[in-house]
Amino acid sequence: MTKDVFDGFTINMFFDEDNDYLAHLVELPNVSAFGPTPAEALAELKTAWELMKECYQMDGEPIPKAPSRNGYEGPFNVPVDAQLYHTLTDEAAKAGISLYTLVTQRLSKATESNYA
Repeated sequence: MTKDVFDGFTINMFFDEDNDYLAHLVELPNVSAFGPTPAEALAELKTAWELMKECYQMDGEPIPKAPSRNGYEGPFNVPVDAQLYHTLTDEAAKAGISLYTLVTQRLSKATESNYA
């Protein structure tokens, strides 16, 4: 199954005390399903998610959107101590780029393995 089956929601799965696999959508924990194997739990979760979306539509409510599918919402502020701030601004100046570009490059590089 592809990630699109679950509309970008994160899936969590674990083996429970009843010797079943429990799969659920992390951002919507009430959408869950059991199965004797991981594949069957995922298939049941797909069914549960489809039924949940139908319920939202029947009630005239918008279907929840995965946080990963939300668009850019504005600044991302991270407080840092003065020494780190000065080190980063000096490095950015030496590279001839803005502090924001430097930090974005660093964050992108740090998370590359998560997107591969």
